[in-house]
Amino acid sequence: MEHEENWKPKANPWLIAATVALAAFMEVLDTSIANVALPHIAGDLGASQDQGTWVLTSYLVANAVVLPAGAWASSVIGRRNFFLACITVFTVASFLCGIAPSLPILLLSRIVQGAGGGGLQPMAQAIMADSFDEKRRGQAFALYGLVAVLAPSIGPTLGGWITDNYSWRWIFYINIPVGLLAFVLVTRLVEDPPWIKADRSNFFRLDYVGLAFLCLAMGGLQIFLDKGEEKDWFGSDFIRFFFVMFVVGMVGLVWQEFRTKNPIMNLRMFKYRNFAICCFLMMLVGGVLNASTVLQPQFMQSLLGYTATRAGEALTGGGIALIIVMPLAGFAVGKYPARNLLILGFACFAFSFWYSSTHLTLDMSFGYNQFMRVVQVMPIPFAFISITNAAYIGLPREASNQVSGIINFARNVGGSILISLTSAEVTQRSLHHQAQLQNYMSTESYGYQQRLHDMQLFFNTQAGAANSATFAKAQIYQQLNQQASVLGYMDVNRLLAWVSLGMIAFAFLLAKNRPGQGAPAGEAVH
Repeated sequence: MEHEENWKPKANPWLIAATVALAAFMEVLDTSIANVALPHIAGDLGASQDQGTWVLTSYLVANAVVLPAGAWASSVIGRRNFFLACITVFTVASFLCGIAPSLPILLLSRIVQGAGGGGLQPMAQAIMADSFDEKRRGQAFALYGLVAVLAPSIGPTLGGWITDNYSWRWIFYINIPVGLLAFVLVTRLVEDPPWIKADRSNFFRLDYVGLAFLCLAMGGLQIFLDKGEEKDWFGSDFIRFFFVMFVVGMVGLVWQEFRTKNPIMNLRMFKYRNFAICCFLMMLVGGVLNASTVLQPQFMQSLLGYTATRAGEALTGGGIALIIVMPLAGFAVGKYPARNLLILGFACFAFSFWYSSTHLTLDMSFGYNQFMRVVQVMPIPFAFISITNAAYIGLPREASNQVSGIINFARNVGGSILISLTSAEVTQRSLHHQAQLQNYMSTESYGYQQRLHDMQLFFNTQAGAANSATFAKAQIYQQLNQQASVLGYMDVNRLLAWVSLGMIAFAFLLAKNRPGQGAPAGEAVH
């Protein structure tokens, strides 16, 4: 027992952190790098755009299923060996994705890749948690936080640049050298602490029923979210089926996990209030982060005429800000209570989205878009690192694998949900504003008649008097639709501001802790 208390890794903890962060970065990057390449992938493999989206869905479902299974796999072969196995599977599957001659083979390869990648994030976080003492753990999580929030930001930019200049296949090939390097470094630097004990007999203790329910729930949720807006949500039998599939899977999962001795997701850990609150907050933070990462480049491409690469470049200011702020936030976690930093982070979140909701226009400059992104991402490190650090407070060290698996699972699920809901809300609010603005396009509106007259005079010289009225009305209607879309994006940013304010209330429920010293160890989780 004393040996366990005094255990320290043989290698420098920062080398270990950089090594596992490299592998996690590779995996997180792959959740978003293929987004902008979908039209190229679908066209090259003779598939429709609709079928091409399964390249994303198949990966996310497999990824979500494996995330909570890391604790069981580590108990069978050890955490280090499981981490190495995940790197191997992910790297080999990346190669298979790159050479895939057809869409079915690509989808199968993406499922394998997602399964391999599912263990990289939680195991990287758990290895960091055990490699550092509690006083420096916040700084280590700053490095992990940089990976978790920076990779999705640069993924679309990198994917667009590779696709435009080379081939979509290279978005998968680039994982191969990174995977090989990560494998060598993990082999040399990472070791299991004495409380991680591998037992091959645990292989037969896998919660197969829980795993089946988890697959059912995640498959249903992902398809429901991906296709909901396209199929008119609950107006479609197809969508209702997958929603019921999700509900049945979740109810069955909760029922199974509370009754089995070796659950794939130890939901009994939610009896620790701090952990339960952190999971909920991480779900919201993951949702807000991913939603904003999708919405801003979407706004720039659809309304400002930016290319995918140019829109990605506008996000680079936020990436630079993260690199600067992350270490500062990691240092702050060791000096100030996590609850205080969370309240600060959420308050800044609320301000940033409210600010965005009042400053979106159709004539925004490239520099102003960069500034807007910086304002949005500055609070992320304080919220992300504080939640990650606080999630371990009061829990025994042997629960670290389960903690990291469930907390990352919550972040990914929150991201999927809010990306889908905010995208759908932009559409709905835009249609609402479009209907409102159309009321002004009438013969009684002096402003509309004056605008129509001016546009007709312009098109008289461009298209002739016979066509000028038609072109003028079409131009005004196009401008109306654009303005309605801007108002839709403003509404959604305002909604995210209210969500951020709501998170402050939950932050007050977290247990007080002395900075850098955690809290007394909790009871073992059975």
